[in-house]
Amino acid sequence: MSLPAGSHLGHFEILSPIGAGGMGEVYRARDERLGREVAIKILPESLTSDEQSLLRFEREAKSLASISHPNILSLYELDRDESTGAVFFAMELLEGETLRSRIKSGPIAWDKALSIAASIADGLAAAHAKGIIHRDLKPENLFLTNDGVVKILDFGLARSVSEFSAPAGSETEAFLTGRGGVVGTFGYMSPEQIRGEPLGATTDIFCLGCILHEMITGMHPFLRGSAFETSASILRDDPPSLDQSGLLIPRELEAIIRHSLEKRADQRFQSAHDLAFNLRAVGSGVSSRAEGDSFDSIAVLPFESLAPDPDAEYLSDGITETIISKLSQIPNLRVMARSTVFRYKNQKIDPQVVGQSLNVRLVLHGRISQRGDALMIRTELIKVSDASQLWGERYHRKAADLFEIEEEIAREISEKLRIRLSGDQKQLLAHRYTEDTEAYHAYLKGRYQWNKRSEAALNSGIHWFKEALEKDPAYALAYVGLADSYNILGFYSLLPPGDAFPKAEAAALRALELDDRLAEAYASLGYAKHYYRWEWNEAERNLKKAIELKDAYATAHHYYLNLLVARGRFDEALAQSDRSLELDPLSLIMNAARGWVSYFRHDFDGAIEVLRRTLAMDDTFGQAHLWLSWALARKGQFGEAIAEAQQNAAFSGIRVEALAAQAYAHAAAGELDQARAGFDELISESKQRFVQPYNLAAIASALGNVKEALRWLQESVTIRSHHLVLLNVDPRFDEIRDHPEFRRIAEQVGV
Repeated sequence: MSLPAGSHLGHFEILSPIGAGGMGEVYRARDERLGREVAIKILPESLTSDEQSLLRFEREAKSLASISHPNILSLYELDRDESTGAVFFAMELLEGETLRSRIKSGPIAWDKALSIAASIADGLAAAHAKGIIHRDLKPENLFLTNDGVVKILDFGLARSVSEFSAPAGSETEAFLTGRGGVVGTFGYMSPEQIRGEPLGATTDIFCLGCILHEMITGMHPFLRGSAFETSASILRDDPPSLDQSGLLIPRELEAIIRHSLEKRADQRFQSAHDLAFNLRAVGSGVSSRAEGDSFDSIAVLPFESLAPDPDAEYLSDGITETIISKLSQIPNLRVMARSTVFRYKNQKIDPQVVGQSLNVRLVLHGRISQRGDALMIRTELIKVSDASQLWGERYHRKAADLFEIEEEIAREISEKLRIRLSGDQKQLLAHRYTEDTEAYHAYLKGRYQWNKRSEAALNSGIHWFKEALEKDPAYALAYVGLADSYNILGFYSLLPPGDAFPKAEAAALRALELDDRLAEAYASLGYAKHYYRWEWNEAERNLKKAIELKDAYATAHHYYLNLLVARGRFDEALAQSDRSLELDPLSLIMNAARGWVSYFRHDFDGAIEVLRRTLAMDDTFGQAHLWLSWALARKGQFGEAIAEAQQNAAFSGIRVEALAAQAYAHAAAGELDQARAGFDELISESKQRFVQPYNLAAIASALGNVKEALRWLQESVTIRSHHLVLLNVDPRFDEIRDHPEFRRIAEQVGV
């Protein structure tokens, strides 16, 4: 019987069809007496004259009517329409999805699966208390409502425990067992069901064990290629160990699943109430342990990209950075910075081992894949102390939902940390810098390029940041990306100061016009004002503001360290170094920065030790080779200084800086011909690309040509060389520091 919208069954107006099955059609309807929407289930017309089908339909209604429980579908009434003869019952209308639909989208995090299973067990306990066994429990008969309630559906195969004693061959016995056949759904039947033995509450418990295993792993524990093979597996095989699945779940939960799936009914949980209690004991145990632990630190490991296209790597990197940034807003939480966690990228790692080496309490890791518009992300939050999973989730969403996924991950973690956030802090955690997904993806591509730090990559990053701003001109973080790009191009002398730092300053100021609480923008602005404007106090105010707004932003501490070194405040600089390394212990630049402090403090042995230790982490880090060359030259180890300068050229790609370091080492060694040759080569290079006159001044000073050194320093003032901020602490100018002209130049810079 197909009912059109607007037709009636008694006092129910049919609104639309919902679905159909072998034992009935279901419609959305309106109860005209009570003014509420309900679901109507109608016995198919072909079965209304079949006594057994009618008996089964009425049995389902009576079973539902006898149980009142929030986890069991509520029945309102059973009736027969006089005009059509249709037999139907009205029941609670549910909005949401079946558990089968949810499992199809991917495995469910163990803690959520545990909660769902406990609710199902509660409903079964209520049914069993009325003497009713469901007998057909499966994901299709379980419903997850939009407001988070679990409902057990379809009691069409349910029977009273008393009916299991019906005499063999009786009409009741024939109906209940399907006239000698097996009643239920293959794969979700207990061994005694398959064998046609008497059933009890433990039958439903076995079914729930299968469902719980499937929720967590996405795979049925016994499903095989045919009904026969599946039944044989249920009768014979142990369920697969969850340890082999690679999932990290509490051992107690796996024990519960295995206990529920015992072959003998008398060896399983004997009541659904006991099962529900044990399930919740696992959950409460995790919660109580979490309350006792101090989750004050976390490392977000680089999300693994499963996309075959290497160009899609920006997305996994970007999601990792965004989550790090969001978590850095949480007070009293130490979040490992990007450059530290990205040392583990593309490595096979044990999250517990990584967490122990980084001295953090929690580790978050995940995987991401994208097919067309579909985005799939899997996350796990691991407690380092015992490698247990504190939280995990799978997200199957559209790519346009990326913002919501990132916010949900950050929110879930903050809840697991049990940190109370103020209203402002919650807003920061959920804050979006753009609502335009195309602009966001362009920004992520820009950051992906920026982190490579080569000249070509920095220029590519600028392209993507500008594209992001074309999509969304009010995107403050994209302006920060531009500022950071121009600052680095200026610092590495890849652009003349006047072509780099003013652009960085303008971009940072625009970002702050759009968002005056953006710590990253204050840091970028302080960097430009320090190195180019020589506005020392203003630069320091901006850098302190960045740290005040976001103390977990390691880069702000690093930038402030640079300013403190230039001012000769070395002890304060070391304190900033300590903080930056606490946040970013594996960052090469921040490890090398400690050697930078020692070098300008004239502790050359300390600088050499620190820089060599940094290179032991990664001997391809060109900047450490360059600074080590400076320190070795001042120590008088000229051959090693020249070799380190050559290493810098090989790894950094910034040839002019390496040439300058070599020429300086030759000059300091008294090798005047080689030094002059290097100097002349730099002059020749300056016709093709920017060469720092400050470096030429250092070489001239080492050659003993004071007048030429001062001339190049004055040229540095003219172009506003960023190196000049170091003039009063740079060991390379110790020999001419007392010269009146040198002091006049230092006054111009403000040092």
